[in-house]
Amino acid sequence: MNITILDDYQDCVRHLNCFPSVVQHKVRIFNDTVKGVDALAGRLADADAVVLMRQRTVIKKDLLDRLPKLRVLSQTGAIGAHVDLPACSERGIVVMDGKGDGSTTAELTWALMLASRRHLVAEVNRLRDGLWQGFVGHQLKGQRLGIWGYGRIGRQVASYGKVFGMDVWVWGREGSAARASADGVEVAPSRKAFFANSDIVSLHIRLKPETRELVTGDDLALMKKTALIVNTSRAELIQANALEQALRKGTPGFAAVDVYEDEPVLNAKHPLVALPNALCTPHIGFVELNSYEQYYQTAFDNILHFAAGDMTAVVNPEALKHLRQ
Repeated sequence: MNITILDDYQDCVRHLNCFPSVVQHKVRIFNDTVKGVDALAGRLADADAVVLMRQRTVIKKDLLDRLPKLRVLSQTGAIGAHVDLPACSERGIVVMDGKGDGSTTAELTWALMLASRRHLVAEVNRLRDGLWQGFVGHQLKGQRLGIWGYGRIGRQVASYGKVFGMDVWVWGREGSAARASADGVEVAPSRKAFFANSDIVSLHIRLKPETRELVTGDDLALMKKTALIVNTSRAELIQANALEQALRKGTPGFAAVDVYEDEPVLNAKHPLVALPNALCTPHIGFVELNSYEQYYQTAFDNILHFAAGDMTAVVNPEALKHLRQ
């Protein structure tokens, strides 16, 4: 098969321990991202199988109509809204995925909290510029950590908060509240109290149509001038432009973000990057060696299983009725 691997930003896939498992096939790797149907159609014209790195490339029906040879999409991590599953099924294109444990994102979330609360990047840069201390930080112990969404990653972040001596509480839908209560974690009495009384708010919510722009400018306006909001989930969870406007007004006083509406962000062309009270990283929550080995091994195994007629990991079984040959 012709296998195309997209969006390998660090040119690391060919060096992973799992890569030899697919070298018997013809493999083409792209290290950049292109936008638009024409560019992607040209790039994927000969592909029988495409390996998608998370949600970096959007696959919709207008693109699929330009790819008559495509037979299988193998997703690293879980399938999201970036792939049009019904359109794939209608065209006999199999989609397969594999999930990670989320621990790398939870770790980065914690690193962003620590770095932001202690002004770590700014202090390192001051020292390099020949200066000494410039900021007074905030310790995490004793602060109120608000976690919106108590799934796999939210639970891990909550456990870190307890170890650091923080007062942890949770907000979210009924399922999140029930899971938090079962673990002995406090549930905030209201959405208003959650934003108004949290020193740090961390978002851990799946992006779906019903969660898009879930966090509003009014929510952010309730936060303390000393508060921090952390987003390592999806930028679209926050109302468009609301975070930039809130940071300029000073409520909350700080943000740490790893996700953006349109990625990759190049040439610092995102308004948050220029703000002195925003700590911005280039979507590296899952960018970690062991995580990559796990993600890509699963993606490669899925393609090999497909080639052998094993459809166990297929997430759109409707496509099996009219598979492409």
